[in-house]
Amino acid sequence: MADPSSTPLGKMLLEEITPVVMVLCTPYVEESCLKNGLSLIQLLSPFCDFTNIDVPVRTASDQPYRLRKFKLRLFYSSDIRQPNLEVAKERLKKVITHVGEKNFLESSDPSQVNNLLSRPESEMLPSWFQFFNKELVRTLSFSDHEAFDHPVACLLVVSSKDDEPVNRFVDLFNTNKLPSLLNDGAMDPKIMKHYLLLHDNQDGPFNKYARLSYLVILTLVEAGEAQFQANLVSIHAIQDFLICSAWSRDSVDNIINKKEAKDLYSQLTIVFNSIFVCRATKLLADMRNAFGQNDCQIICFNSSQDGKIHHQDNPWAPFKSDALPTENLGCFLNLDDLNEIKDFMQELSSKHIIPYMEQKIRVLNQQVSATRKGFRNQIKNLWWRKGKEDTIDTPNGPVYTFNSIESQIRILGDYAFMLGDYELALSNYRLISTDYKLDKAWKRYAGVQEMMGLTYFLLDQSRKDAEYCMENAFNTYLKLGSAGRRNATRCGLWWAEMLKTRDQLKEAATVYFRICGEDTLHSAVMLEQASFCYLLSKPPMLHKYGFHLVLSGDHYKKCDQIKHAIRTYRSAIPVYKGTTWSLIKDHVHFHIGQWYALLGMYDVAVTHMLEVLASTHQSKTTQELFLRDFLQIVQKTGKTFEVLKLQLPVINISSLKVIFEDQRTNASAAAASVKESLWRSLEEDMIPSSTARSNWLELQSKIMPRKYKESNICVAGEALKVDIEFKNPLQIPISVSSVSLMCELSANPEEGKLPKSVSFFFWPSFVYVICIHAFTVFLLLGGSNILLLYATADIGVLHDDCRDINSCLILSEVDFSLEGGETTVVQLTVTPRIEGILKIVGVKWKLSSAVVGLCNFEFNPVNKKVVRGRRKQHSPCSDLKFLVIKSLPRLEGFIHSLPEKTYAGDLRPLVLELSNQSKFPVKNLKMKISNPRFLYAGNQKELNADFPACLKKKMNVEKSGRHANVNKTLQNLYHFPEDISVQEETSLSWPLWFHAAVPGNIPLYITIYYEMEGVSSIMKYRTLRMHYNLQVLPSLDVSFQLSTRPSRSQEFLLRMDVVNKTSSECFQVHQLSSVGQQWEISLLQPVDSILPSQSLFAGQSFSCFFMLKDRRRSSTSEDSIPSLSHIQSDVRLGPQDNSEAFFDVSSSPLADFHDCERSSQGMSSQVVNFLALTFFICITINQNLAHAFAFIFFLYQGCEYKVDFVFITQLPKGNSDSSSNTPLVFSHHACDCSPSSMSPISWLVDGPRTIQHNFSAPLCEVNLKMTITNSSDAIASVHINTFDSPSSNNKPIDDATTSQPPEHQSGWSEIPIVNDTKIITTEALTTRVPKSLSLESVPQFIWSGTSSTKLVLQPRSTAEIPLQICVFTPGIYDLSNYVLNWNLTPVNDGENQGEANKSSGVCQGYPYYLSVLESNFKD
Repeated sequence: MADPSSTPLGKMLLEEITPVVMVLCTPYVEESCLKNGLSLIQLLSPFCDFTNIDVPVRTASDQPYRLRKFKLRLFYSSDIRQPNLEVAKERLKKVITHVGEKNFLESSDPSQVNNLLSRPESEMLPSWFQFFNKELVRTLSFSDHEAFDHPVACLLVVSSKDDEPVNRFVDLFNTNKLPSLLNDGAMDPKIMKHYLLLHDNQDGPFNKYARLSYLVILTLVEAGEAQFQANLVSIHAIQDFLICSAWSRDSVDNIINKKEAKDLYSQLTIVFNSIFVCRATKLLADMRNAFGQNDCQIICFNSSQDGKIHHQDNPWAPFKSDALPTENLGCFLNLDDLNEIKDFMQELSSKHIIPYMEQKIRVLNQQVSATRKGFRNQIKNLWWRKGKEDTIDTPNGPVYTFNSIESQIRILGDYAFMLGDYELALSNYRLISTDYKLDKAWKRYAGVQEMMGLTYFLLDQSRKDAEYCMENAFNTYLKLGSAGRRNATRCGLWWAEMLKTRDQLKEAATVYFRICGEDTLHSAVMLEQASFCYLLSKPPMLHKYGFHLVLSGDHYKKCDQIKHAIRTYRSAIPVYKGTTWSLIKDHVHFHIGQWYALLGMYDVAVTHMLEVLASTHQSKTTQELFLRDFLQIVQKTGKTFEVLKLQLPVINISSLKVIFEDQRTNASAAAASVKESLWRSLEEDMIPSSTARSNWLELQSKIMPRKYKESNICVAGEALKVDIEFKNPLQIPISVSSVSLMCELSANPEEGKLPKSVSFFFWPSFVYVICIHAFTVFLLLGGSNILLLYATADIGVLHDDCRDINSCLILSEVDFSLEGGETTVVQLTVTPRIEGILKIVGVKWKLSSAVVGLCNFEFNPVNKKVVRGRRKQHSPCSDLKFLVIKSLPRLEGFIHSLPEKTYAGDLRPLVLELSNQSKFPVKNLKMKISNPRFLYAGNQKELNADFPACLKKKMNVEKSGRHANVNKTLQNLYHFPEDISVQEETSLSWPLWFHAAVPGNIPLYITIYYEMEGVSSIMKYRTLRMHYNLQVLPSLDVSFQLSTRPSRSQEFLLRMDVVNKTSSECFQVHQLSSVGQQWEISLLQPVDSILPSQSLFAGQSFSCFFMLKDRRRSSTSEDSIPSLSHIQSDVRLGPQDNSEAFFDVSSSPLADFHDCERSSQGMSSQVVNFLALTFFICITINQNLAHAFAFIFFLYQGCEYKVDFVFITQLPKGNSDSSSNTPLVFSHHACDCSPSSMSPISWLVDGPRTIQHNFSAPLCEVNLKMTITNSSDAIASVHINTFDSPSSNNKPIDDATTSQPPEHQSGWSEIPIVNDTKIITTEALTTRVPKSLSLESVPQFIWSGTSSTKLVLQPRSTAEIPLQICVFTPGIYDLSNYVLNWNLTPVNDGENQGEANKSSGVCQGYPYYLSVLESNFKD
């Protein structure tokens, strides 16, 4: 460690623990000193600090040492007393207040923590800390238990103007006028005295006589001879006075008689000064005769004649605040006066006070050595003090007078300390410490321990002992309670400085914290000093630094030191900036804002309050408090604040969505929300090659300015929509109003089409005239309700340079409120009405009609470099620059009667309406639909057709073959007739057909292309995009099973299973039609016996069998090639006596939708035609004949036995789901039903479909029969396994056997919902994958017959197997929980190669539904 005396603590000790000189003076002395704006002590104090005095000192030892630094402390006798506590506190408060005012005016924005740490320590610490600590220490001056504040000497000062100065010296040191501490015995009144006679050269008594004489004589001389002679008596009197005053008569006569008064005053002054010297010499001699030869001195000062001396290095600068309000301190003191005063004080210190203290130390040391040192004296002292530990413990302990041995030892130690003999001081402190402890004089004991710690520090010895002594003293003071609290504060200050000197900053901060007591203001300063200790520690403890600053600020605020509180809180801001300590950040900013508001600085207050508005982590009550106080402060300002990036509400820039229309237009907001890639893929074949993308870009680059090449294109008169997400981060509701876009509209620099007068910026400072029309739409996104607000407004902007500004831009404005945590998507619009360059800059809004929030959208730089091989990141803000071109035609489209929710199979007509509100016609219309299975374009003649009559077969009309739509091309692109156009300000209606092909949530995307002629050189065409979302519910589950008859290859057995999957609808079955001229279909049994009501109720199912005949084989030779033309074969499923016409499945729209179903479910007719054409091409180019026959076989096998079916039902008139009384038509399509790839083993389960049984009687047994057919030429081995539950055979069954709806009685099953028409063939059954489903512990029915049956079937043979089940409860049961395993053994190895690939197989049972009803009568 460096020299302890050069450390801050060492300097403080050398200033505060120094000899005290008591000053006694007369009023004339003070009067002379005050001419310089200083008191006597202030005049002398700058010359009491000797930094290089170099005086030899010898105390108790024989070895002298040199004293390099020395200082005297001067006090008036009236000040030698313990300071009044309240006065001391008030003085300290004034000191802190003054510092707060000064620092607050000089304060700047707080530096970052890194910048703060880079500064030197001297710049980081506030300079007023040391001054405050000194003032706080001085409040404990002149304690009765300490001797370093006892006066060492007394300086008596008398003015030369005083009468009888010697007597005045005696009167000054009157016992009655001495301080009470000297009279009460606490201090020794027998101290060294030094006498000083002070002469003021300005107004001494002799100078008065000289001026008076001068004025009299000058008046007489100027009056003339007559007056001079008349007053000659007075003149002679002056002559006598002058002669008596040692002037010669010749000199006096010469001055008066010659009337030479020019230099009269100066001559008189010299005379009288000479007289004073003679008199002063006589007074000084009298003083020395009375008080001693060496203890008396004289000083002459105030030698300046005009009092205008200015001292550049003014030694009284530290006293300027306490001095009189004089512009220049020491104005009458010249350099000689200063040197005289300086020499006097140095002589007083080196020749009087220091020798006196040396002599005092030697005398006291001899006394102490004689009475207390040595083994004998120690034993005597211990014996004398024995038993004192039993005395009552009092706060102050026993009273010690100045002449007691204990006080003498303490004086000896303090004198040695002040003269720098720290070893002698420490030995005496140790000696007296034990005595005070035994006497239980705890305050004196703590004081001695405190001085021991300081002595250890200055000796730079034993840090441990020094800290132990300071800790012991500190704790002892605290034990005394309020009597020792202030002493503990002083001890803590010295202790903390000691630790800081030794770089123990964390320990020093702890000491500062322990100093904090009942005095809130003092605690505030100590906490602030502790914070800087944490900042300067290695490594810096920033969290504790900021925390203690905040604590200090709170204490300052309690003492009404608001400026100090603001300063400390602002210093803590950088600590918490960029951290996750949100609560304390909010606390700091909120209170700073409140305190600035108390000072009337509302602008700064608002800035800090803005930081806490979006405090999501705070409680609801706290958030209400923050917002309320913020609005109150804003209201007090009396103006509207514009805040950039206002955090309330929060704007999600990443969710920014710009909706604009160039050549692409949208019919609705739903269409605009679809991904652009989907629209591009849909429109790829619609855009003509003449308007290819490359040409478009080339044209766009020529039209647009170079700096706007990345800008988008919009059309004048068409709104640009910007969706912005606003979120309320708080738990309390907020009100947001006047939300609008900020835009810039300027002329095209290269075209200059915008008039100069309207090239301006639209900023929030303009005045808007608003007319708002708003409507709301609710969207359901991701399970959370988000409110989407659409608004349109006509806004006029008043501008001095543009009167017709309404013709340039139309901006929308929206008002809304947000509940706690609510998110709102606001759609704002801007509509340019003239050509130019439009830039959307940002958005503005008003919070609670008090604060205007501004949010600028950041633009990506145009020339930003992109790393090669990486795609450029796209920002939502990059779509905010637009080139506005002139107005173009725009079609608006809507589809009437399109249902939002319907059932699968629904078939209905729709109407597409296209409206053109422009002044130009459009032509060459084309339309493309994303999913033609659901929507199809009709013919214009179908627009007013009667539905559903238009779908039925026409009587007495010759069939001209299958319907063909000549306007339909590949890839679902529909060309409107060439003569169709949409004229200006008219609309066009076009028929559409809708078919709900499959259940589910179905999106429909429709694009309409149209061209414009002679309107714009930039855009030749535009597209209209339409988007609809449909919800298609399951209706009927239709499945088909096709089996061949071994004896008749041209006949097939068709089984159709239908299940109503709806919960409330009842369908009327109408017809089943096969598509193709080679098939004839007929019922095997009347429908009345299967479905008596011809209606299929909710949850009900039925199975129907048909005979399917191949008419082609019976009407044509086997060598003929099948015709590809189609006719229908229909069977009525309703009442057989009904004469109503069949629905025509070979005409539009049923035929068109059926082609779509074929494309989706299997091979379309176009593919078959293509294969046939390829075959003929192969024959033409003479390909290998074997290849040709193989191709023919492929066609024969793949197409000959594939059958398509159309099942048509209706909903009755007036159904609840229908919009009118027109019955709804439902068509279900099954394609590519083929037995050609069937399994060689087929079977049929036959038995009752509906039975009734009284379940209170014995078991209900149902007999069934299974007929198994082997259609192969091999021997078949068949194994049939039945099981009652999935667990019995590890093969689960379908859903229908187990699920039980609560609305039915036990045993009734809910029919499972499937998503499409189901086709069941024998092969399909072999590959069917069952679903896992949990069953009840007790099955609803069991197979009561043989659970496992094996049999062998000869080639081309049939066998019957009896089956039986036992049912326990009513319900609908699916008897498909069995498995059929088969294995073929060829009769000859060279034959039956067709079955060689299918030698074995496993088939799951197909559905067989049995309805068991409860019977009310007994069997």
